[in-house]
Amino acid sequence: MADWWNNLDTMMRILWAITASASLVFIIQTVMTFLGADSDSGLDFDADAGVAEAGSGMSLLTFRNFINFLLGFGWAAVLLRGSIASNGVLMLVSIITGVIMVALVMLIFKWLGSMQQTGNIDVFKSAAGCRGKVYLTIPAARSGSGKVQININNSVREYDAVTDGAELPTGAPVRVKQALDAATLVVEAE
Repeated sequence: MADWWNNLDTMMRILWAITASASLVFIIQTVMTFLGADSDSGLDFDADAGVAEAGSGMSLLTFRNFINFLLGFGWAAVLLRGSIASNGVLMLVSIITGVIMVALVMLIFKWLGSMQQTGNIDVFKSAAGCRGKVYLTIPAARSGSGKVQININNSVREYDAVTDGAELPTGAPVRVKQALDAATLVVEAE
């Protein structure tokens, strides 16, 4: 091993040092991510919004992206050193590879982030027209409130409810007319 290292020229020693260091940090980051220890611990570099933001709320200049760049750059340089005679062309190809690596990782994380769901329901947009049943009797003419269970977006939810019509007993089928607020619906007999 020592003979191999001693036979390398200075440029290859630097490239191997970058590649090995970036690979080690990448492996540690990956293990920490799978163990749940992944966090943004202040290693992000906050620059002007035009430079630091990639348009989706993801920061472009982060420690993780720096390591991804060095990983792509280093491995491209080490693997292509024997194939590309010009050091300038080798560095250009390696830099482009590092940038592509960062872009690919950011696209993957953006795609994964788009698959998240919050589980929150905007009752003002989703409730009108939904059907359900009275859970607790609803007094007539908005003289008090009861409770209904309705199906919104394939999920059964319970809300306070009032009605403009006659009293609605427990178990009566209802349809939502509108939402008064985030917790109270106006319903009518179905």
